Amino acid sequence: MSKKVVIGFSGGLDTSYCVKYFTNELNYEVHSIIVNTGGFSKEELDQIAQHAKMLGVASHTTVDATKSYYDTIVKYLVYGNVLKNNTYPLSVSAERVSQALHIAEHVKKIDADAVAHGSTGAGNDQVRFDMIFHIMIPGVEIITPIRDMQLSRQEEIDYLKSKGVKMNFEKSVYSINKGLWGTSVGGKETLSSNGMLPEEAWPTQLSKYEPEQVKLHFEKGDLTGVNDKKFEHPVAAIQHLQQIAGPFAIGRDVHVGDTIIGIKGRVGFEAAAAMLIIKGHHALEKNVLTKWQLTLKSQLADFYGNWLHEGQLLDPVMRDIEAFFTSSQQNVTGDVFIQLMPYRFQVTGIESPFDLMSSKFGKYGEMNTGWSGQDVRGFSKIFGNQTAIYHAVKNSVDEK
Repeated sequence: MSKKVVIGFSGGLDTSYCVKYFTNELNYEVHSIIVNTGGFSKEELDQIAQHAKMLGVASHTTVDATKSYYDTIVKYLVYGNVLKNNTYPLSVSAERVSQALHIAEHVKKIDADAVAHGSTGAGNDQVRFDMIFHIMIPGVEIITPIRDMQLSRQEEIDYLKSKGVKMNFEKSVYSINKGLWGTSVGGKETLSSNGMLPEEAWPTQLSKYEPEQVKLHFEKGDLTGVNDKKFEHPVAAIQHLQQIAGPFAIGRDVHVGDTIIGIKGRVGFEAAAAMLIIKGHHALEKNVLTKWQLTLKSQLADFYGNWLHEGQLLDPVMRDIEAFFTSSQQNVTGDVFIQLMPYRFQVTGIESPFDLMSSKFGKYGEMNTGWSGQDVRGFSKIFGNQTAIYHAVKNSVDEK
């Protein structure tokens, strides 16, 4: 009886090679699975399923993980205003963690003997997948032919053609990975430290030119409304906002970061909805949270984003940080107003019942109603008392 292997399947060259290799050379019963985290249309998913069956898989499974992806990962990226290196909303790295978890669950469900992915030995994904598989399905063999045999693209193509596989073998000039939280774009310009992707490389082209205002409504940190249109789940709100803002070519940038394996990497991305939500959410928080909530959140968010980027979602410290993030969102409710323009946007203001800029307690730089001038005199003296003592002691010693 053949052993079972589950492969995370995208329908591309690498995973197509893996299916044929497992079937023909290793005599495995192959079960493919694709985990949709918001990057595929129904038509694309149907085409991938047909391609898997054409390659000879024993079964193909499509998992719609978009909502669970938001509920378990993306919402905490919003709560924390997470931008890696103050730039990148973790569009792809967060997806891979979610996909690995669902693949591991499928391995357990069908009691497979092995699990496989098509990662090469040069990137972050191999570590994310391997690590989560080791944790979730210990003892299950992990097979990675592309990495282990150091196969070239041409060697994969030649092998598939020898097996009669018909598919598009032309490599796109730019590699595109689309998901709920943004789209990554890689090309020759991102392989060195200098160079910007040309206009034609971006999947969403500029088609809106007249400035437009958008209103985002948040309920306890979650985006629940766009321009007075309410949504049952934030995923639908994110997708709707992307349709509005994407044509302005907003949210484009090139991120430079440290990979898990210790080298620097550079990648382009476009994430109109993600950038608007993070910046809008942060603007609302600055009005409704205290300075120490904001300070501690910022520190935790930096750690959370880096640890998630490195695939460490299952570390229990992440649950601790998520609990803090969730607690901090109790008053993060209100509207954020953003002006959209070609290639850029501007947050123009917020309205919230929890706004701490309430004029009931005074207006900055103008007047106050909660204290007197005499109160401030005493406060200022006490607030600087220890520093005053330090300088007085230091001066007395220096004078001797």
